[in-house]
Amino acid sequence: MTDLLAIAYPWIKAFHIMAVISWMAGIFYLPRLFVYHVEQKNGEDPIFEMMEEKLLRVIMNPAMVVTWVLGLCLVFTPGIVDWGSVWPWVKAAGVLAMTWFHHWLAKRRKDFKEGRNTLTGRQYRMMNEVPTLLMVMIVLAVVVRF
Repeated sequence: MTDLLAIAYPWIKAFHIMAVISWMAGIFYLPRLFVYHVEQKNGEDPIFEMMEEKLLRVIMNPAMVVTWVLGLCLVFTPGIVDWGSVWPWVKAAGVLAMTWFHHWLAKRRKDFKEGRNTLTGRQYRMMNEVPTLLMVMIVLAVVVRF
């Protein structure tokens, strides 16, 4: 199995990067949709609800799953990760935090759908900075390998 991972490594890495880009696009956009949704006049709009649902279910969830599966394939490829270094632990913590944020966004979408949203546009704008900070942490860990 590890030989197969080593042979397929460039392909796995390429598809992993594509999945991460798709996941991150959704993670950046969904809180912005929430800002527009909460700041509209009547507070309920089936168009926003449909957009939020489709973004989460059709793009973000599959991209997150593919990111995780291919990321684990990369982790198990021989010679790729030195667990004695700090960077893989920083990346792992960042990915776990990004996954938590993804699920937090899914909960907020359910709150909107059920008319229970209590957050303001300003709060969603502030939460929109979380994935940026996590992305910086993850990319620096992987590229710099400190």
